[in-house]
Amino acid sequence: MSHKSAEMYELKKKVDELKSYRGRATELVSLYIPAGYDINKVMQQLREEYGTAQNIKSKSTRKNVLGALERAMQHLKLYRKTPENGLALFVGNVSEQEGVSDIKLWAIVPPEPLKVRLYRCDQTFVTEPLEEMLRVKDAYGLITVEKNEATIGLLRGKRIDVIDELTSNVPGKTRAGGQSARRYERIREQETHEFMKRIGEHANKAFLPLLEKGELRGII
Repeated sequence: MSHKSAEMYELKKKVDELKSYRGRATELVSLYIPAGYDINKVMQQLREEYGTAQNIKSKSTRKNVLGALERAMQHLKLYRKTPENGLALFVGNVSEQEGVSDIKLWAIVPPEPLKVRLYRCDQTFVTEPLEEMLRVKDAYGLITVEKNEATIGLLRGKRIDVIDELTSNVPGKTRAGGQSARRYERIREQETHEFMKRIGEHANKAFLPLLEKGELRGII
């Protein structure tokens, strides 16, 4: 397993674990710090959130949110600056027993630069930005062409998605002879040409955006 694959495997395990937790109230804190962002500004934001959280009416929720924010701020003090790829911090009470507090913290330096800046206190952890990194990005375009129909698809990893299905107006072969046959054949050729053009246009629409993003590896 390559270093990159190992990182992605570990990230998936952590994401799956984070998704398994659900807070009793909106007390699970998700914090995303983008690559290159000033960590001192994040500390300032957390101090402000701490002041706001003191007004939470529910005593247990207030205790857990304040505890999570304290833990997050303590952890951020370990960093002189934001890690090169940014930092994702998840902290909150994950105890299944009512009235019992078990505040845990996960600090994830992602394998790719984080672009999103986010703070959220919710019943679940926000994992979508990390899940986007796990998405298989390398894609292969698929085009199958038969006489009267064509299908355009996309292969990512082991998954095939059908993007478009087209049908043609190409007539079948004729048994007529002479001029009728030649005229009929010209119509067939013209309809076939138009159908091929239409397939090309639909393929461009499906594949060019992926090519621009550097995700398209080839067309089969």
